[in-house]
Amino acid sequence: MPPAEGDLPLLLDHARAAGEIARRHHRKDVLTWEKEGGAGPVTAADLEIDAMLRSRLLAARPGYGWLSEETEDNAARLSHERVFIVDPIDGTRSFMRGEDTFCHALAVAEAGEIVAAAAYFPIRDEMFWAVKGGGAFRDGERLAVSSRIEIDGASALAGRAQVVPSSWPGGAPPVRREFRNSLVYRHCLVASGRFDLAFTLRPAWEWDVAAGELIAAEAGATVSTAKGGAWRYNAAEPRMPGVVVGPAALHADILARLKPAA
Repeated sequence: MPPAEGDLPLLLDHARAAGEIARRHHRKDVLTWEKEGGAGPVTAADLEIDAMLRSRLLAARPGYGWLSEETEDNAARLSHERVFIVDPIDGTRSFMRGEDTFCHALAVAEAGEIVAAAAYFPIRDEMFWAVKGGGAFRDGERLAVSSRIEIDGASALAGRAQVVPSSWPGGAPPVRREFRNSLVYRHCLVASGRFDLAFTLRPAWEWDVAAGELIAAEAGATVSTAKGGAWRYNAAEPRMPGVVVGPAALHADILARLKPAA
C-alpha cells in the first residue's frame, strides 16, 4: 500500500473533481428529497458526486474499504486496513440555499486513525488538507489554532441546542456562539484560528468528522468525543457520541463542564 502521503494527491484531485459537479448544480433547480427516518435532505448532486468518488477512488485503491454518507453501508469495509471515509457534500442544507460554506470531505483511515484528509469548498475554491504528522494547510498556508486559554468570551461554533443548561451539569460554557451547517467547516475554522473551538453533544457520523478531525488536530487542536475519548474510525456503528475540538485548555474546560457534579 502507498503511504498516507501517497493518498493525499488522490484526495485532492478527486475533491476538486467533486467541486466541478457541485458548481454545475449550484444555485440551480437540483432535485432534492428527504431521506427516510428523518436523516435529513439529499440532492441529486450528492448522489452524482458520491458515485463518481466511489468509482474513481476504489479504482485507484482497490484494496481499500468504503464508507460514505450516500452509499448503503457494507460490513465488508470492516475487513480492510485502510478505508475511504467520504461526505460527498458536507453541508447539504447550505448547498441547497445557494451558500458557499459546503464542502467535499474526503479522508483515509488506517487501523482506525485518520491519516490523510482533504476538504474542498468549491464555490470559494478553497482547499484544506492534512497528512498525519505533517501539519494542516489551507492551500499553501500552514494552519494553527487559536492561542486562547480563557473560556469566558471565547468564540465557539455550536448549534443553539448544544448550549441549553440542562446539557451541562458543570455549567454551560460562557462563549460567543455562532453556527455553520457543515461540521467539517467548523473544524476547519478552528484549525485556522478564526474560531476558538467547536463542539456538538449530538451523535455525529464518521463522515461528518473524519476529514475535519485530522485537519484540526494537525493544526494543534485537541479533538475528542464529547465523552472525552478518542474515536476509532471504521467502527461497525460509525457514529460517535459528539465531538469537542479546540486548543488544549479550552477543550479541557468544555469536558470539565460536561462532567456530572460529584
